[in-house]
Amino acid sequence: MTTYNGNYSYNDPTINYRGTTVLANEPGRTLQWHMNRLAGTLNAFDVPTLDAQGAANLWAGTTGLAIVGALNTKAGFTNRTQYLELQGVLNYLAGTSGYGENEASSRIEA
Repeated sequence: MTTYNGNYSYNDPTINYRGTTVLANEPGRTLQWHMNRLAGTLNAFDVPTLDAQGAANLWAGTTGLAIVGALNTKAGFTNRTQYLELQGVLNYLAGTSGYGENEASSRIEA
């Protein structure tokens, strides 16, 4: 889907969230927002209720890990020497490469 956003156009996947098609890549959608989207912890007004680390731990089924640890665990990496850095693990989970943190997290499907 090609979307025009004020100054430029870009190809943007959509996400079906709570029965509504949402442009995942809308301006203002942060890593925190996407981690809460994946964890199912956005409130009724689509406002995150947890910080990114807490939401990542909830989504990954872990507790007390740093966001990188939680996401690597979700990705199936159990050996810390094989952990990817934040941008890398987000791209891995999204099935993409080269995107920044917000963009990669917007492409992860719940």
